[in-house]
Amino acid sequence: MTEESGTTATSAPDRPVGSESGATSAARPGVPVSAPGAPVLALLAIGWLAAMLWSAKWAITSAGFTSIAITSAAYALPGIISASLVSGAAVSLTLAAVLSRYGVHRATPRFAAALAAGLATGLLAALAVNLSYGDGSAIMVLAGTTAAAATVGGIAGGLRNTLVVAAVVTAGLAVFAVGFALSYFQEPLLSLYGADDTYTSQYTALQWFSWTSSLASGLAAGLLAFGYLRVAGRRAAGRGAESTPLRWPAYLIAGGGPGVLLLIAEVLTRTAGAEVLRMAGAVSEADHVGQSWLDGQRFEHVMVVFFVGALTTVIAFGRTLRPADGSAAEDPPRPAGPDDPGASDPGPEPTELSWPDPDRTDEDPAEEDPTDEERTVERRSGRERAETSAALVGVGDEESTASPAADSPEPVGGAGR
Repeated sequence: MTEESGTTATSAPDRPVGSESGATSAARPGVPVSAPGAPVLALLAIGWLAAMLWSAKWAITSAGFTSIAITSAAYALPGIISASLVSGAAVSLTLAAVLSRYGVHRATPRFAAALAAGLATGLLAALAVNLSYGDGSAIMVLAGTTAAAATVGGIAGGLRNTLVVAAVVTAGLAVFAVGFALSYFQEPLLSLYGADDTYTSQYTALQWFSWTSSLASGLAAGLLAFGYLRVAGRRAAGRGAESTPLRWPAYLIAGGGPGVLLLIAEVLTRTAGAEVLRMAGAVSEADHVGQSWLDGQRFEHVMVVFFVGALTTVIAFGRTLRPADGSAAEDPPRPAGPDDPGASDPGPEPTELSWPDPDRTDEDPAEEDPTDEERTVERRSGRERAETSAALVGVGDEESTASPAADSPEPVGGAGR
């Protein structure tokens, strides 16, 4: 385009990087980031749910008697619900990643797809319970609660910040793994904590074992959540998908997320599965006391996992922080030299506070600023003093330059001969 006189040539507005055809959608701001490793998390979560369902089926079918089957279903209910929550969230994250790959970034279709993924996961788990566990009201309640838990997990997976949700799922799987590993060492740990044939020692050892499991689960959840967010955040920043790095609230939520999932599972257990718990508590007085003790232990476990996981993640994130002004902290200020640009500028003088002149006796502020007339008189008197000094200097010069023979007497003739 040519320029005409009096006009200015304007160029086309700059297009942001990644707006060209073929650029990935994750590079555009405002687009949800796909959670790295979502399919792997979904496979692990579904595998854990299948293992929990098979373990509960074996316990219920091997019981034989109806009362023992009900008690076994009540014992297995919290674990199945928590596994269903994590599975629904993991499957919905995988579906969200697929939608992002095909360019679906609007919130409404993504949330609907996540809800459908959680519901489908729950229905499949409920169908497996109905087909393999047998008949009975307790089995029906177990199947319905499992479907509801997976649906709630799918809703959590439909949230916009997929990295935090994926970190929560990863930490939840870590909690399951720690509990499963400690169950194999339960007898040695109980012996280590002093369990013997007495009821008091066994109860105390069980308390210590429960605290050990909770602390280890919370620590593992916090470390896994922190590690996942660090790796996923760097990958997202490398693709230009995140304008700002993740802050400490994201790490706090990710570390305490497994505790929140366990709390939701506990709420579903005591509401949707309340009938199973009531039936199990009505079998005998010992079962009622045992169910009450397990309820208290699960709630303590939830609180410990929540607080320990959140604190572990925040502390780990705080250790990665560095001072914002590192150069100022390393190099102390040095005095300005004569070659520095601002060395000759003494800076603004103080206007409000100043030290008085010790040679002044009269500190009247009216005499500090002379008027124009006083300045004129001072200049005039200065000129008169200069002229007088010059005249005196001229007279002295004439006397000093006079001939010395005019002042001295003439010599007498013949003198000195």
